[in-house]
Parts: sequence; C-alpha cells; structure tokens
Amino acid sequence: MAEEKPTVEEKPAAKETPAGENTVFIGIKPVMNYVLAVITQFNMGTGDVTLKARGKAISRAVDVAEITRNRFLHGLAVRNISIGTEELKGERGLVSVSTIEIVLGK
Repeated sequence: MAEEKPTVEEKPAAKETPAGENTVFIGIKPVMNYVLAVITQFNMGTGDVTLKARGKAISRAVDVAEITRNRFLHGLAVRNISIGTEELKGERGLVSVSTIEIVLGK
C-alpha cells in the first residue's frame, strides 16, 4: 500500500492591493529577475506597473526601474514615486522601516 502524504495547508491569500496583479514586490533576488517581471507585465498589456520595496531593498527597486527604462523599454516614464514608513513588530519592539512605491507607465 502506498503511504499518503499529509496535505499542506495553504496560507490565505494576501490582502489585494488596488494595483492587484501589476505590482512587483522587490526583495533579495537579483535585480534582473525583477526587471524580467516588469517587462513581462508590460508585454501582457498592463498599463502601469508598481514596484514596491522596503528597507534595504529600496535601492534595488530604483535599480530595477532605471535598468528597465534605460536598457529595455525606452518609452517608459516614472509616473509617481511614493515614500513612507511602516512600523513592524520585531524582537526589540516596534521598528520603523522605510518604504517606496515606484509607478512605471508608458
């Protein structure tokens, strides 16, 4: 008899943002992975793509925007840049983390 593997519970879906599917969250992966994600979004016919990052990933988000605009999709423009601060609960209590949202559009 074959053993049955225990099922893995799926996490509930993340809170849907107004941007929805056209948002790229920047993390620790290489910059070109995010550039490819942005290019893919535009090739699917998306009007605007939002890059979201916080903390140390902010500089990577700026790099993604600039590489995409200057090397791959020359008609892109930065439509909006929003900066802010989020308070996260950490081991040492509340920690303030900087955030950025960069909206790219044609």
